[in-house]
Amino acid sequence: MVNLIILIFVGGAFGAMCREFIMLMVSPMSDGFPLDIFTANMIACFLLGLSTSFHQRVKIHHHVHTMIGTGIMGGMSTFSSFVYGAATVMKTPGEFAVALAYLAASLFAGFLLMIAGLKLAKKTAG
Repeated sequence: MVNLIILIFVGGAFGAMCREFIMLMVSPMSDGFPLDIFTANMIACFLLGLSTSFHQRVKIHHHVHTMIGTGIMGGMSTFSSFVYGAATVMKTPGEFAVALAYLAASLFAGFLLMIAGLKLAKKTAG
């Protein structure tokens, strides 16, 4: 149990650093759309799909999947960043539609990328 907690802790720290690097590389706002947060969350959705599929096919150990899924992807994508992005956009007068588009796109694209990750891993795992 203690080893698993350490793996999640290390993974979370690594994931948070990855999120910050992604957010530094992607411009914060594109026409009011929080593209930096969106990009980090979408990458995490896709990678979580890959990890989950590999774990389901016993290509990676349960502890590795927990470190990746809970730790790294949990640190890379956060609900608070997701909501902050929408709240930031809503502060700008007349940008409510952009905020709704961001929320809808995040949910829809995140779901599709998770499915894409699952399917890609299934194909590569044989």
